[in-house]
Amino acid sequence: MKREFRLRKTADFQRVRAGKQSWAHPLLVLYVAPSDVGLTRAGIVVGKRVGGAVVRNRVRRRIREALRLRHADLPPGYDLVFIAREPSARAAWSELRAAVDRLLRRAKLLKQFNS
Repeated sequence: MKREFRLRKTADFQRVRAGKQSWAHPLLVLYVAPSDVGLTRAGIVVGKRVGGAVVRNRVRRRIREALRLRHADLPPGYDLVFIAREPSARAAWSELRAAVDRLLRRAKLLKQFNS
């Protein structure tokens, strides 16, 4: 994903999580909050419980790629925060991608499900 579509500031992450609108999956948790930026931005949190630095970075890259593939389908004006759970370190790419898609559908953020 391009840098302009990423959440980078701690205050943005805290604002999205404080909104308390979330959906859970065994691999990930998704928090969503409206944004006045006009873009859909995403942030990814992978804690130390998931694994060492190499494992955490691999999980982060996989989630980022799954989001990049779906970014064109997302409506503008939302900030998303994905939090990786421990099993995401052992999940296959297809499982992680399916988890991202499922959470976005449950949050009603994919255009094909909003119409």
